[in-house]
Amino acid sequence: MAEILQKDGTWAFDGDALRLTPGRDKGVSLLRGTLGELVLPLEALAGISFERGRRAGRLRLRLRDGADPLLLATGGRLAEPHDPYRLVVEPDRYGVAEYLVDEVRTALTLDRVPADPVDAYLLPGPAVPLSVAAGDGKVSFDGERVQLEWNWKAEEAKTSVGTRTLALADVVGVEWWPSLRLQNGFLRFTVRGAPAKVPPKYDPNAVELWGFRKDPLMALVAAAVQARLPHPAAAVRAEQAPLVAPAADDGDHDVLLRRLRELGDLHRSGVLTDEEFTRAKRAVLDRM
Repeated sequence: MAEILQKDGTWAFDGDALRLTPGRDKGVSLLRGTLGELVLPLEALAGISFERGRRAGRLRLRLRDGADPLLLATGGRLAEPHDPYRLVVEPDRYGVAEYLVDEVRTALTLDRVPADPVDAYLLPGPAVPLSVAAGDGKVSFDGERVQLEWNWKAEEAKTSVGTRTLALADVVGVEWWPSLRLQNGFLRFTVRGAPAKVPPKYDPNAVELWGFRKDPLMALVAAAVQARLPHPAAAVRAEQAPLVAPAADDGDHDVLLRRLRELGDLHRSGVLTDEEFTRAKRAVLDRM
């Protein structure tokens, strides 16, 4: 086993998976401490690197696109203190860091793990239930429903609506943005049938963030929801294939009926819109 122990955390590789454990040093971010230990299967990794520095080095992991709901929900916008896939390395441990990199790279080569995107999550996302209060509200998620509650700092456009409860089946997207300089951040849920987006400050489906200590924890809520939404690759497949019935003889009604059931499942899960479902169903019925 290759292992490196630092104040920032511990990375251990056993040949099949890389285990990332955040450190207990006071400098470790609240997000990483709350997220806890991560176990990354080898097939989720696209690469690993180590950069030497005068005062400290950096171990960096690159995951395959689409493997991690946290990276999808945050769009790579997690700053270094909060990024669980970076580790600060002290100069006296540079040799150990380079050994770990060699071991992981060798395993990736021997197992012929590709670096291309995946079409299913390889990490489970944060555990639920989860509840975070930051900015102008509090967001809770139990795996089936998202609840947004407003505090006294929220605008009337939100408080007049009251507490919002969103069924997961009605959520079609989630995004998290950090506060940058004078620009506030937000956690926003895209809801089926909701009007066009308005600024997060006035959007009852969004929490506005002002750059305080707990803001990054909202990224965990975003990741937990993202992990339970259809994978983006599934939506792409649905867009490409709904109008083409599976190859089969016109008389094979069993195949066509099975296709209708599949389309119904995609529609109920939110992958297909009402319009896409209607068009796809019409194409199958025409063949019948």
